[in-house]
Amino acid sequence: MQRDVYSRIVLNVTEPADLVFAVSVTRHYEPNNESFTATLDGAPVDSHEFLDDHGTRLHRVKSGNGLLEVQYRATVLGEGATATATEKDLLVYGRPSRYAESDSLGPTAYAEFAGITDAAELLHSVSSWVGTRLYYVSGSSLPTDGAIRTLLARQGVCRDYVHLCIALLRGLGIPARHVAAYAPGLYPMDFHAVAEAYIDGAWRVVDATTLAPRSTLVRIATGRDAADTAFLTVVSGRADLKDMEVSAVVDVLPNDDITQLVELH
Repeated sequence: MQRDVYSRIVLNVTEPADLVFAVSVTRHYEPNNESFTATLDGAPVDSHEFLDDHGTRLHRVKSGNGLLEVQYRATVLGEGATATATEKDLLVYGRPSRYAESDSLGPTAYAEFAGITDAAELLHSVSSWVGTRLYYVSGSSLPTDGAIRTLLARQGVCRDYVHLCIALLRGLGIPARHVAAYAPGLYPMDFHAVAEAYIDGAWRVVDATTLAPRSTLVRIATGRDAADTAFLTVVSGRADLKDMEVSAVVDVLPNDDITQLVELH
């Protein structure tokens, strides 16, 4: 399988800014033809790469005022290393977090999914429940919306679907986490978000939107929720998004049987 990914982010920097970008594929891949570039009003800007706890490759850019453009591209051949889980991971991803209020939604989870003992069936049931109760509406949610507000609003975008899935799964005692990814087959094309749940000794992909085949996803970032996986973090200063372009293509686009367990490689 060959996947070609590309992203371009243009920011209007109005105050000198310290910026962190999460647009590169994780260290678990060995990409070809990879490049990360940053320019300010057409002139090259230095960037510094570092890793977070889960292999997310972050690029830090300190920019002056002007039009900052960041571009990333890579070709991913085959599959990356399988994600593992430590005891610490399972503890962290079993707890409530900023956007996934599993402590509050635990009773709802037990009321809806009581009696389902098979792990694969439970995963499918949660994904289907979320997918049939929410409407995908671009621009319908705020960056501060969590799982509870999403459930009340009955609409959202991919990150909102993920937060609700994560909250319900954690409420059932299943460790779950948020993944940002490039997603061949997604329309309209953008960065995509899915959940991963730890069952039967592996992290399994949950995508209640069913907007892209899970087997083609390319991992960018992993974390507790969207607070850990944003494509841009403005540490200081002022930078407003002016334009963004994302592309992800695969040599063969497969079908996706939503009843099957899938790992993200």
